[in-house]
Amino acid sequence: MRVKDLPEWANTNAVSIGDVIQGNVIVAILSNYMVDIDWLLSACPLLKRVPNVMVIHGEGDGTLEYMKRSKPSNWILHKPRLPISYGTHHSKAMFLVYPRGVRVIVHTANLIYVDWNNKSQGLWMQDFPWKDQNTTSNGCGFETDLIDYLSALKWPEFNVDLPAIGSFNINASFFKKFDYSSATVRLIASVPGYHSGTSVRKWGHMKLRSILEECTFEKEFEKSPLIYQFSSLGSLDEKWMAELTSSMSAGTTEDKKPLGLGKPLIIWPTVENVRCSLEGYAAGNAIPSPLKNVEKEFLKKYWAKWKASHTGRCRAMPHIKTFTRYNGQNLAWFLLTSANLSKAAWGALQKNNSQLMIRSYEDKGSLARSSHVKKTKLVTLAWKGNKNEEFTEAIQLPVPYELPPKPYSSEDVPWSWDRQYKQKDVYGEVWPRQVKLYTSQDF
Repeated sequence: MRVKDLPEWANTNAVSIGDVIQGNVIVAILSNYMVDIDWLLSACPLLKRVPNVMVIHGEGDGTLEYMKRSKPSNWILHKPRLPISYGTHHSKAMFLVYPRGVRVIVHTANLIYVDWNNKSQGLWMQDFPWKDQNTTSNGCGFETDLIDYLSALKWPEFNVDLPAIGSFNINASFFKKFDYSSATVRLIASVPGYHSGTSVRKWGHMKLRSILEECTFEKEFEKSPLIYQFSSLGSLDEKWMAELTSSMSAGTTEDKKPLGLGKPLIIWPTVENVRCSLEGYAAGNAIPSPLKNVEKEFLKKYWAKWKASHTGRCRAMPHIKTFTRYNGQNLAWFLLTSANLSKAAWGALQKNNSQLMIRSYEDKGSLARSSHVKKTKLVTLAWKGNKNEEFTEAIQLPVPYELPPKPYSSEDVPWSWDRQYKQKDVYGEVWPRQVKLYTSQDF
């Protein structure tokens, strides 16, 4: 996504919110955590003309009251139920219905100014046509992923008249009317609850595991490393990290051998990254991890630097969340997601692995993978290519950071937002910001 204060070359092929929400939108469903309605309407005035808009959000009572007062009268607000404490509705997605089909967007930005202007963010989108009403197709994996997730949101149904198409109730089943057979990805989501039976593998990291287990990869990805990159770190332990790594390492080679466990690295901004960023220390507000989570001894072996020179985003602090398995500049698979590294987002196995407990809603996002069958491979922007390879298509993904990442040096300190930093940032500020108290003598 575009970053406001970067040189033009760094925004080549990058998108703004106006590039995403455009055209003759009849129904817009915007799913997010934080929503600034005033900014949203100014950044995307087209939304004022969309006849049916629903905002699915995770805002608290104070902001929600303001949203109710300031929203256009035809907008519907919905906050999904959170059955387990400390959960959030954190998903970031859009569903735009047009006379000719639907646009599905999975992204990483809150609907607020700083997220769409100052941060490194990611976005995936694809347009799908209406199904031929005479066909009786059973759908595909993407459709199942999508309908399962939308059903869990339990939004209030509303009726719309679509010109030349008909009158419809807008519910989860409505989205079965589109043809997703051309989908280039799978969707992986989280919904809160204690999931057991077949539902254990329906959500969170177990859904990722089940999809990767169905995939065959090139032998080069045997025991190849993993990247975890995100903007908020939960309270973790080594047992859960091993559980997640097991899911991230699933898959087999063409000779049916397991790929084997990959060694993960965590790409996380250092204090110096934040201090020298486009926003200075203020960028740290969107990297909200406390010292007690960051300073755990076992994490030291995972830390790697945020470095993004080739995309011009070294100083645009990452709010993007990505997970991948790679070898050089080749990617086995790549996941763009709303999910940070936490048990709340990914789920934690319980009861001898028979139950998965998840606290939050996440659209774990779009999982793209290399395909030996279709002769396609995923590569980074830094990939140089090899004409001798038998693949017919190399798909370059705009992975924002450099691979392989550089581990922290002894001088590097991982950012945590509840520490004091006295060295001034690019705006001459310290952290936390010093508030000057005025007296009558100052005036």
